[in-house]
Amino acid sequence: MNDMDIQDLSQLRQIEEMKRQILNKILTKEAFERLSRVKIVNPQLANQAELYLIQIFQAGKINDPIGDGKLKGVLRVLSEKKEMRIRRK
Repeated sequence: MNDMDIQDLSQLRQIEEMKRQILNKILTKEAFERLSRVKIVNPQLANQAELYLIQIFQAGKINDPIGDGKLKGVLRVLSEKKEMRIRRK
């Protein structure tokens, strides 16, 4: 590996650690565990959910920790958006 690869990996690890800390702060234990399980099965959906949750946290729209039920709703909405397709006749 050259220096650039090592630097990139280091930055990626820092970003992942920051994401984990924010998510740990805004999600209940159950919701965090659910998101971890979703990440194993559907990494793309989990990443979308993480980005969405971090965005609304940074916008100041999260006052209370997000529980398992709310996270299920977020995951449902994000997975439904993915399934919508435009059909032309």
